Amino acid sequence: MPDRLSPDTAPAAIRDALIDEERAAFERAYQEALADAAETLDLTSVLDVLRNYHRIAWLTQRQGPEVHRWMLDKAAEILRTGKNPDAVPAEEMKALIQRRLGE
Repeated sequence: MPDRLSPDTAPAAIRDALIDEERAAFERAYQEALADAAETLDLTSVLDVLRNYHRIAWLTQRQGPEVHRWMLDKAAEILRTGKNPDAVPAEEMKALIQRRLGE
């Protein structure tokens, strides 16, 4: 018999750790994976959903929901505009790294 899932990787724990915007997507993906598993008798898609959303839940809990939501908003802005106004130009970053390395 397989071991039980650790408490933080259980579907309910993952769902509870997500922000509202991602919770609905998790529930849909999980339900679709369960339906697929019922048809194919293969749990791979269920485990993939749990693994992927567990990472997101862990990150959300680690950095806090507000920071996670800011990151999602920033990513959406970059995708929408193609620009990141907060980005440091590559040459500036290289110079900073070189200064810190004492080169």
